[in-house]
Amino acid sequence: MFGLRLALRVVCSWMDKAKEIKGKLFFLFLTAFVFLLCLAASTPRTLGSVPQPRQASDACPSRTSSQTITPLNGTKHLLVSAYMDRREAGSDVRIIGIFKRDSIQPLHCVFCCAGQLSTTTPGTILQHSDHFGFPYATTDVMCRIPQNCNATHVDLLTQPSSSARPPHRSWLPIGNHKTNEKEEEPEKLRFNFTVCISNLFGGYNNVLQFAQTLEMYRLLGVNRVVIYNTSCGPDLDRLLQGYIQEGFVEAVPWPIDRHLNPSRGWLFSQSGGDVHYFGQLTTLNECVYRSMERSRYVLLNDIDEIITPYRHDTLNALMDALQPQQPNTGVFLIENHIFPKKHFEPSGRFHLPQWNGVPGVNILEHIYREEPDRASYHPHKMIVQPRMVVWTSVHEVLKNYGQRFKVPMDVCRIVHVRNPLRGSLTLEQLKEDKRLWDFQEKLIPRVDQALRRAGLLSTEGRS
Repeated sequence: MFGLRLALRVVCSWMDKAKEIKGKLFFLFLTAFVFLLCLAASTPRTLGSVPQPRQASDACPSRTSSQTITPLNGTKHLLVSAYMDRREAGSDVRIIGIFKRDSIQPLHCVFCCAGQLSTTTPGTILQHSDHFGFPYATTDVMCRIPQNCNATHVDLLTQPSSSARPPHRSWLPIGNHKTNEKEEEPEKLRFNFTVCISNLFGGYNNVLQFAQTLEMYRLLGVNRVVIYNTSCGPDLDRLLQGYIQEGFVEAVPWPIDRHLNPSRGWLFSQSGGDVHYFGQLTTLNECVYRSMERSRYVLLNDIDEIITPYRHDTLNALMDALQPQQPNTGVFLIENHIFPKKHFEPSGRFHLPQWNGVPGVNILEHIYREEPDRASYHPHKMIVQPRMVVWTSVHEVLKNYGQRFKVPMDVCRIVHVRNPLRGSLTLEQLKEDKRLWDFQEKLIPRVDQALRRAGLLSTEGRS
């Protein structure tokens, strides 16, 4: 009997210890499970999509627009770029856009101030006067920066409250932080001359004239050419890439056809479409502001036009002579002169065999110039000081500081090789003009080099 009692005590003791051990194991297991659960929740995942952390309500989104054309949410408008502009009282930043003229609505500016979201300020909407009847027009929105805001980016809202800002909006970086009412000394600017070209579209593939024009500008002292490119032909694209790589050409993507139905003409009543000539008016204005802090002068013209001095060897020498005579002038108007491409220089001196397989027009073969019809409107293109320009159109500035000066044609004129403007003129009625031949010794080898670099000229060609 005593043995049985002893056995029962041992068994009960063992069972009590087992329960104790089991309880401790359960507690340890539960503790480990909770720890691992917390660890998994606090550790970022390395595979799959990573959710963006929620930002404080007063912080700017990190996304910045990398597009040259950005749709404005909640509107029919497009935004292009933003630049500091304190030349006029009451404004700090100019946003350049393309707005639908019949859908203008109040807009509000919001800034990213060193990473923090600003309060909103009302935007002043200014529509450019030249739109040639098209539904969309170049439009500026002028914004005031709130006090104590070191603004780096700007956005537009349709409501004044920042809480109305749609998520994942793209901010426009603000350029030209030094631009104010005082002009920077020319010697501090990076370039003396920038040429603004708008626009390449429709598979443009006039390779030979393109290369000749760019090399002529290089000989004349141009430092940078800015081209807004919607589309171009494959040969021209190869040539363009070489100029981009060496830094002479800055190509700005211009996918206007993804957003609007751009017109190939300049007048809505004749061509239809949404916007004038692939947005040419907007690109010209954008290029003026893009060049404002880096170039002393800007040339506004087309790719088949060369603003050519006739009394000076370079544009530097031309402007060094003109500017002291016109000290308060910011816009120099240059007459356009047509050289019809249907008439050829008879000797064939510059019909060079290495260029036979290169698509495009050989400008050295066209030496006959139309005399402008002085009884009708005669267009000009321009050399401008960008800090003295507010709005520009194609053939004249719409708003500027200072004066405008028409440069006499014997001092400087545009060499424009194209289809005739006055088709009824006979060859005998045209003027012989061989000004480009003065540059041929340097021009031809430079053109050959550019074409060869693009693989468009045989190695046996002239060097």
